[in-house]
Amino acid sequence: MTCKTLITGFPRIGEHRELKKALESYWTGKSSIEDLQKTASELKKKHWLYQKNRGINFISCNDFSFYDNMLDTAVMLNAIPERFKKIDDNIERYFAMARGNDLAVAMEMTKWFNTNYHYIVPELSENLQFNLDSSKIISEYNEAKTIGIDPKINIIGPLTFLELSKDVHGKDCYSYFNRVLPVYEQLIKELSALNSNVYLQIEEPIFVKDPTVEQLELLKKAYTALSAISDKVKIIVSTYFEHSNEATSILANTSVWGIALDFVSGRKNIEALKLLNGKKLIAGVVDGRNIWINDIQRTINLLNSISNDVPREDIIISTSCSLLHVPYSIESEKESDIKKWLSFAGEKINEVVLIAKVFQGEPLSVMENDHIDNNKFRIQEKKTSSIINNSAVQDLLRTIVKLERDEVYEDRILVQKERLDLPILPTTTIGSFPQTKEIRKLRRDLKKGIISKEQYENGIKRYIDDCVAFQEEIGLDVLVHGEPERNDMVEYFGEMLNGFHFTSNGWVQSYGSRCVKPPVLYGDISRPEPMTIKWISYAQSKTNKTMKGMLTGPVTLLNWSFVRDDIPRSEVSRQIAVVISNEIADLQAAGIKIIQVDEPAFKEAYPIRKENISEYERWAVENFKLAVSTAKEETQIHTHMCYSEFNDIIHTIEAMDADVITIETARSGNELLKIFKEIGYKNEIGPGIYDIHSPRVPSVEELTDQISCLIEVLPIKQLWINPDCGLKTRRWEEVKPALKNMVKAVKNIRESGDN
Repeated sequence: MTCKTLITGFPRIGEHRELKKALESYWTGKSSIEDLQKTASELKKKHWLYQKNRGINFISCNDFSFYDNMLDTAVMLNAIPERFKKIDDNIERYFAMARGNDLAVAMEMTKWFNTNYHYIVPELSENLQFNLDSSKIISEYNEAKTIGIDPKINIIGPLTFLELSKDVHGKDCYSYFNRVLPVYEQLIKELSALNSNVYLQIEEPIFVKDPTVEQLELLKKAYTALSAISDKVKIIVSTYFEHSNEATSILANTSVWGIALDFVSGRKNIEALKLLNGKKLIAGVVDGRNIWINDIQRTINLLNSISNDVPREDIIISTSCSLLHVPYSIESEKESDIKKWLSFAGEKINEVVLIAKVFQGEPLSVMENDHIDNNKFRIQEKKTSSIINNSAVQDLLRTIVKLERDEVYEDRILVQKERLDLPILPTTTIGSFPQTKEIRKLRRDLKKGIISKEQYENGIKRYIDDCVAFQEEIGLDVLVHGEPERNDMVEYFGEMLNGFHFTSNGWVQSYGSRCVKPPVLYGDISRPEPMTIKWISYAQSKTNKTMKGMLTGPVTLLNWSFVRDDIPRSEVSRQIAVVISNEIADLQAAGIKIIQVDEPAFKEAYPIRKENISEYERWAVENFKLAVSTAKEETQIHTHMCYSEFNDIIHTIEAMDADVITIETARSGNELLKIFKEIGYKNEIGPGIYDIHSPRVPSVEELTDQISCLIEVLPIKQLWINPDCGLKTRRWEEVKPALKNMVKAVKNIRESGDN
């Protein structure tokens, strides 16, 4: 029996971040659009051949994007917001939608389910004229054909597109269903002319999120219609990140060719297999989101269980989701204690092929048999390794008594206000300042041994001096040191903690050209020594104003890492909380009055299914409160959260009990703030008043108007004024005028007497 294999999607940024570099070169005018397109073409061909040469049968096209696949889908449907329609050049318009320009604010951006990948949120309105632009899809399909590959075409499905969009006037986006579905129908008609058999993967991950009756009815209507258009187009409906049993039961009664299910994060998918009704099952059994080697014997046991309900010849072995969420390959990684346990995208392809061969009983080579034997050894070795299990850490966790701060907010804030003596609408930033080429070179040169530690530290001090001087010059109230010593808000801390490993080339895409290199959290966590005291204390010595200490919270350190899979995530988070609490105690002892414990990943880490939310909220809040439990009454604790809809978690935010919360609201207007007013939220809030993900510089007038709007929603005494996120990715040429304008806008409000 010939095995069949499928990869849901492949990383597009490149083994050495080639796409990132090409994009940024194009955006800064150093290269042409032709140069960018050439790099893109080379990457696509390399990735297609990489999969083909390793034995993958169904290889994706149209999983590539210059920025984001949801944005690509909006373009495919001609869902172009009015403010961008005056831009005639398609490429210029595309990037303006993603990044903004001098004339138009960028579209909103938020997290893709509970991952750290950001997607562009489509904007819908009644005046949109939906029609098909299939040029990108057809072009990539033909491009693959030229190198001998019959690709599977990937697209975002109509229901996921609508659910993840927003209507500019707050209407239900499903009201556009009958206008959007015909565009998908037209696409399938066009694809049917390409070949006698075209495989079309339509991604509908929204159906892992407790689908409503209305959604399920629309699912039936959509795929009854789409699957009946042409026998030449074999539709695979794909879900991932959880189980989708409700959707599976409906799709099984349509004419779709296959259903792709995630058996890593959605083990309950096995409960619906009896309903498949002869459909091909694309079995996602190799983890597309984490980086540990697959337990091949355990996976074969799972597949054997699946085959009790689905004939083996109808099972196609796959990754659980797109490999967009993992790095390219471990081939370029340095040797380490844990490399033998790692599996990146390239290795996961090999696992898919080998598992398929074993499952279908195909003959194996000597090398493949050796790999299976080695896999068994590595899996057992990992369970018992002394570098993973630290009895001292485990003993310490059992002795913890103090789990939260002693004083209530109403008492704390009075003491803090007297101590800090800040004006109305205090101004600050979220923490980081631009990571210049000079700073990045300084870190590289130290790592390579080109400069001494003293030379490195002198360079860091000069940067901090400049940051402090600039902030004092423009009149910010609460200062930050700029974080020049930090490569990343997670990596920096992980490098100083036992239990973390750092890859040399483990980059994954966060959004656009933004890449991150998540740490590998492999073992029990401890803090050998203080992590931030040196540079925060130095910065405080350069000013009489209050300097914020900057830490990353336990949930974010957890969620923005590749996390060990041998103990519950809640236990890992608790270990992190303990080391953060120790760091806060040290910062206080050094005289730091405000400490920010950032939790930008708090909302994105939420379980997708409602049934699992209460347990997550319990341990996430407990661990945040444990992390700040050493803060004294007079120490003000701030936290920062990224793009979030707060309506469903506002009471959880209250329970976290941070003295000040800063949030990203610039791309969403002030809608996110209304829930804080509705519930009578008492603690202080810093809504971001301008979008740092766009290069545009907001004017004083614009920012003054924005602050005035904030005051209409929340009491002025409750408000802080700040950008909506850290400034690390921006250039000084953008940061300086934007912050100057922000401070001037606050001055305007203070002097207007409206306070």
